[in-house]
Amino acid sequence: MKKSDIGLIGLAVMGENLVLNMESRGFSVSVYNRSTDKVKRFVEGRGKGKSILGTYSINEFVDSLRTPRIIMMMVKAGSPVDDLIEQIVPFLSKGDVLIDGGNSHYLDTIRRTKYLEDKGIFFIGAGVSGGEEGALKGPSIMPGGSREAWPLIRPVFQAIAARVEDGTPCCDWVGDDGAGHFVKMVHNGIEYGDMQLICESYHLMKDLLGYDADAIGEVFDRWNQGELNSYLIEITRDIMKARDEDGRPMVDKILDAAGQKGTGKWTVTAALDHGVPLTLIGEAVFARNLSALKDERVKASGVFTAPAVAVPGDRNAFCEAIRKALYASKIVSYAQGFALMRAAAQYYGWNLNYGGIALLWRGGCIIRSVFLGRIKDAFDKNPELENLMLDGFFKEALENAWESWREVVAKAVLNGIPAPAMSSALAYFDGYRTARLPANLLQAQRDYFGAHTFERLDRPRGEFFHHNWTGRGGSTPSSSYNA
Repeated sequence: MKKSDIGLIGLAVMGENLVLNMESRGFSVSVYNRSTDKVKRFVEGRGKGKSILGTYSINEFVDSLRTPRIIMMMVKAGSPVDDLIEQIVPFLSKGDVLIDGGNSHYLDTIRRTKYLEDKGIFFIGAGVSGGEEGALKGPSIMPGGSREAWPLIRPVFQAIAARVEDGTPCCDWVGDDGAGHFVKMVHNGIEYGDMQLICESYHLMKDLLGYDADAIGEVFDRWNQGELNSYLIEITRDIMKARDEDGRPMVDKILDAAGQKGTGKWTVTAALDHGVPLTLIGEAVFARNLSALKDERVKASGVFTAPAVAVPGDRNAFCEAIRKALYASKIVSYAQGFALMRAAAQYYGWNLNYGGIALLWRGGCIIRSVFLGRIKDAFDKNPELENLMLDGFFKEALENAWESWREVVAKAVLNGIPAPAMSSALAYFDGYRTARLPANLLQAQRDYFGAHTFERLDRPRGEFFHHNWTGRGGSTPSSSYNA
């Protein structure tokens, strides 16, 4: 019997579409699912007449693959991945490749890579972005893990990935052990930020400018023609145009309580672990948490009186100010995300190509946009760029936008319209460009109550001092450390 080129386990929507994508690129694929009725339904339905082999046990599945075996798992993150690994490992041989294409936590991927490499099996943690359509037509793929496996999986992954204008695939090697899943996690965190910024822009147009869904859709359509051109702006335009059966805008009928699957929270947790101020994405996660308190918010709206809305005199001019505020805030979001990847790379010893990562995100993924080309250019010019905001292009963009940005945030505050992502982005920007922050007082407070010590402006960095603030304390300081 002819052996398949690759196998995939997990026939939910992403798994099915990836199989069809692989088969359409000339690869024969074996499939397996824990609920075997899904296998039968798939091979007799969407997979009928194609080079797709349905299997009904782990043993049969593994035996149907040519060696070295390449197996992609598309199952729920967490213990289901570990359980599946334990089921399949007894049937594998040294040199086989296991790929986790789900949204697994990068620390789990680091652990699994070592565990399987110790058994002679290569492991890949591959972030896959693009949703249902991307999986079928070409996703962005971010593989990391066992470097020796890359030549084996590269022909498949680069064949099925999305491509940018010059034909370059949106898939390349990211780095060792958990690097691929870390980069995908940051991608998802940035996605949270992008979506929240768009929602805040919508909120301002709707409640401050009084625009209806049609007018807002026209604005997003116009914005999509310029520097904000992106998949998320494009679909927001389409959402504004969608109508329910009664002809009213569908968006106006959707309950304002957002869900999440955890990757945004992981991104913020990683930022806290590495001491990176990921403020905008943090606010985007908390905005979803706050939205979920629907009943409490409805109750509070009857307790507190909202400020009277003062509509700006020139609505078109203020709408343009919102666009500039959105663009400037977006720059901050990506600057923070890349700073987090930089910190993690230093900690874990990953050699991340930041311009290359921007290229991976140019097509196929949810945050794909023209904007990412500018990020690639920035890191191509200076691979050691400390912060994206310091690049000449983005510095100029921020300087051109900051008056409008401040106006929008101020108007939002004065009119009681929450804009946490835009506000936190502006606060981060102002903090980053300020040479002297009030943290000197904070260090004095810490030393006063806990003898936590401080550095001095008139002494070299790295020397720590303690002051006897009350005259009653001793001269013994506490140990100095950064958590």
